[in-house]
Amino acid sequence: MMNDNLKNPLKSKDNTVLAKPFLKWAGGKSQLIPELSSRLPKDITNSGKIDTYVEPFVGGGAFFFYLKSKFEIKNSYLFDINRELVVGYKTIQNNYKELILLLQEIESEYLQKDEDGRKKYYYNIREKYNKQIQNFDYSNYNNKWIERASYLIFLNRTCFNGLFRQNSKGEFNVPCGKYKNPTICDKNNLKKVNSALQNTEIIYGDFSESSKYIIKNSLVYFDPPYRPLTTTSSFTSYSKEDFGEEDQIRLANYFKELGKRGAYLILSNSDPKNENPNDEFFDNLFKDFVIERVNAKRSINCDPKKRGEIKELIIRNFK
Repeated sequence: MMNDNLKNPLKSKDNTVLAKPFLKWAGGKSQLIPELSSRLPKDITNSGKIDTYVEPFVGGGAFFFYLKSKFEIKNSYLFDINRELVVGYKTIQNNYKELILLLQEIESEYLQKDEDGRKKYYYNIREKYNKQIQNFDYSNYNNKWIERASYLIFLNRTCFNGLFRQNSKGEFNVPCGKYKNPTICDKNNLKKVNSALQNTEIIYGDFSESSKYIIKNSLVYFDPPYRPLTTTSSFTSYSKEDFGEEDQIRLANYFKELGKRGAYLILSNSDPKNENPNDEFFDNLFKDFVIERVNAKRSINCDPKKRGEIKELIIRNFK
């Protein structure tokens, strides 16, 4: 049974609205939070404290923001292989006020235009965003990150279906969407995200680089790019590096290795049995762990009819 204080993932203990993901992110975990939160280790739910939290694929960060509102977290380490996502997080962490000013300016310019004007504005920003890649310093935080983060958020809020997709050159290649009055600058949420990110390290890198931060009793949540259910359902290209079956196997081996340290591990992924009841890919990979199938909804699909309820996997190394 779910703990009473975990029933509503959108409110904190004092009933205030929580920080939420600042980007619409394919595979975001907002709708899976009740299932994840009800499966947290008893040591954590009883104490209300997490000494070390590690998320090797932070993505939109929905579960992280939820945990920050419910528990006292001493140390947090968030990883992602998507450089643009890291730019967004670090900018909000360091310069959210300046980011808000830029977004307010972009929002004002965009909303006052007609449909054709908005389309031209969108593609102009997208072109600037993609041209920046060649000479952009992703290694050292500087003021140019603020402008890039503003472009990222604008494109995410106004592109088709809220997708983030890159080609092999790392260029954002999603066409513009049609929205009547999109919220480009969510000032209140950006403030809350900034607050949640204090005392948190945001790191660009492969999931395996999280190893040095994971010790006994650490809580680790893995939300990798999901294994596609069909050949046409792949949304693994959040970065120019794809995440294929070999990576899923590498991740499973990493999961087993970390389990030996006494860390609490939770992993979510697609359930291939939605399409093929005989597909034992994950059942075989994680046969030594607790595997559960839970209801979830696919929120991003070019065909609205295919955004319905499906099963997803939650895998743990503890009961």
